[in-house]
Amino acid sequence: MITGRVTKVVGQIQTGQSKALETSKRIGSSRFYFLGIVFLFWFSSYIYVPVLSPYVEHLGASYVMVGMVLGVYGLMQILFRLPIGIGSDYMNRRRPFIFLGLIASGASCLLFMWGVQPGWALAARAVSGIAASAWVVYSVMFAGYFPKEEAGRAMGMLQFTTVIAQLTSMMISGYMVEHWGWNAPFLIGGLVAFVALLLALRLPEQRPEKRESAVKLKDLTGVMKEPLLVRVSLLSVLAHCVLFITMFGYTPNQALNIGASKESLGWLTLAFMVPHAVATLYGSRFFGKRLGDRGTLMLGYAGSALFTLLIPSMPTLGALCATQIGNGFMQGLIFPLLLGKSVSGIAPYKRATAMGFYQAVYAIGMSGGPFVAGWISSVYGLTGGFWLGAVAAAFAAVLSWVWMKDVS
Repeated sequence: MITGRVTKVVGQIQTGQSKALETSKRIGSSRFYFLGIVFLFWFSSYIYVPVLSPYVEHLGASYVMVGMVLGVYGLMQILFRLPIGIGSDYMNRRRPFIFLGLIASGASCLLFMWGVQPGWALAARAVSGIAASAWVVYSVMFAGYFPKEEAGRAMGMLQFTTVIAQLTSMMISGYMVEHWGWNAPFLIGGLVAFVALLLALRLPEQRPEKRESAVKLKDLTGVMKEPLLVRVSLLSVLAHCVLFITMFGYTPNQALNIGASKESLGWLTLAFMVPHAVATLYGSRFFGKRLGDRGTLMLGYAGSALFTLLIPSMPTLGALCATQIGNGFMQGLIFPLLLGKSVSGIAPYKRATAMGFYQAVYAIGMSGGPFVAGWISSVYGLTGGFWLGAVAAAFAAVLSWVWMKDVS
């Protein structure tokens, strides 16, 4: 009789282990399937970024108008990211917002192809900002595949996939324009977004958690008062200000001004994105153990300030690429760390709201940085815009020292 009970218990344990293993495999498969959709999403969104500012100039726009086109991308995210995050948490649904991002990404590519006036480029970039606003839900949905204590690891994987997608797409954009014309990246981007949408239709809905009662809006909006969330959001404003002034902004213009061809812009992208990807995946782990979060952020911001300051003084494409190697690595130390901190300590059913707030706030840097830099560049040349980026990074290094003192 005792033997029978033991056998029954052993059988139950084995069954439980088998189910746990099956669940683990299913979750692992879902992670990689989701990362595949993430790759295609950012591929579609970034395939034209290295040639965007030269393209808008090609349409006859001034530096001020170029700054408006670059800046409206962030402006739309300021407006849409927080409502999307709150809406996703309130509805307890993720999939509709994943679809929204992919549809808007493809639509923006079609709008770029539709018109040949700067105003059309402004409208197209605005729609791409709506697409990027859905990234709030992508980030939270992927974090949901991991235990709460592994949020940092999840964000590192997500950021790495994002960087690889950006690198792959941006590497070929200059070549495509050189050989097939300005519309080629927009056409490919639209097709990739459509393929990603078809794949996303098979993505199962993810319910953050079962609720005993309906969530209240005041419970969600209270998240925005979390001190750590506010601090990392403001630090991220400055980080994105630098990024969208430099690699995703005016660095390609600087390369063309010193004699580089449109096709060679791929090397500029490679120089930035490869060390950026390496730092994203491994940098914070290596430096975090030795310097801590505060030290890692200070290193990243200070290094970015230095390399941004050097950009306008580089006489050749090779020298300019050297500054991008340094800038890419330093910025790669910053983004995963801030992203992970934005949702650490936040309840799962509030994470989309927290992420929406975080991403809406840092979009101020994506919008304001290139816009102000465009205005300064129209007066002082591109050098003035890069100086602005260097000052923003240096200020962020100081804030990291002050704000992150007690954060582990």
